[in-house]
Amino acid sequence: MPAHHMAVLGITAVEEEVYRLLLRSPGAELSEVHVLSRQEPIVLDAAVRRLRELHVLREDGGKVWPHTPDVVVNRLAQQRLEELYHAIRTLSDLRPIVDSLTLESSERSPDAEHAPVERLIGLPAIRERLDELAFFARSEILACEPYDALTPENIENARPLDLRCLRRGVVVRNLVRASAVADDTTRAYLQELTAAGARVRVIEDLSELMLVYDHRTTLVPVDPKNTSKGALCSSEEGIVTTVVNNFERLWAGAAEFSDVVEQGSRGSGEPELTGLQAEVLRAMCTVSKDETGARQVGTALRTYRRYISELIRILGAENRAHAALLARERGWI
Repeated sequence: MPAHHMAVLGITAVEEEVYRLLLRSPGAELSEVHVLSRQEPIVLDAAVRRLRELHVLREDGGKVWPHTPDVVVNRLAQQRLEELYHAIRTLSDLRPIVDSLTLESSERSPDAEHAPVERLIGLPAIRERLDELAFFARSEILACEPYDALTPENIENARPLDLRCLRRGVVVRNLVRASAVADDTTRAYLQELTAAGARVRVIEDLSELMLVYDHRTTLVPVDPKNTSKGALCSSEEGIVTTVVNNFERLWAGAAEFSDVVEQGSRGSGEPELTGLQAEVLRAMCTVSKDETGARQVGTALRTYRRYISELIRILGAENRAHAALLARERGWI
């Protein structure tokens, strides 16, 4: 028997054998198929019946005819893709399963009361819960983070969570301090997030750290003045509503990140490149392929190309070669 190539299309080895046999002998009678395949009658009949249901073959006047391979393969592939998409959509929303099992556990265990507020001690415990909350987020994440700058380690930990949520269609709204925008590394990362679809706003005076996931779970520090003491995680409606209202109040009074960056560029006369912009510029001038350049600076290909377009605009160049020449004249590379 030939190799079972059609398994990926959901076709069994016997069904594939029957189809190949009919491709070699189109219009054969079913009795001939029984003889040529040497399969048990009950097994062969089941295979023929399923192939007919899948529109791989048809019967006409007691004879069996196969549909052409291009039609069959494309039709089966489409059916398999629809099945896989359905499975992916089901697996992407696991919260109902978790909620159902948690409820079952609570009903069967009188002592297992769900604490309205959970205290998380230590950075590993907090990061583990953030991973979980980000994984289950389906609609919106609100983040109010009063940092002055992000370290490369901060960004390395945050990037996969943030981008994974954005790729999944989750709305991400992020409030940051004005001082954070002044830091090259932090500003470059915020630009990467906005390019991926995040909404970022800037506020001058920001001291409150708060995270809200899907308007149902919030995470705030135990001590706002000392975040090292741990965090409180709660799904209590009253607590979540209070945090959301506070976030919306701050959000309404904040400036758009893009406007702040643009104003900063206009006010400085000669624009200053961020750290990532400088890396992209060097890669653009030394690497021939965008894919290689993107890997070299550690960004997605689309982000890398967006940065190149921005650099060409900043330099007032007509194309990449012209941009490289102008960058050298300014002493940027």
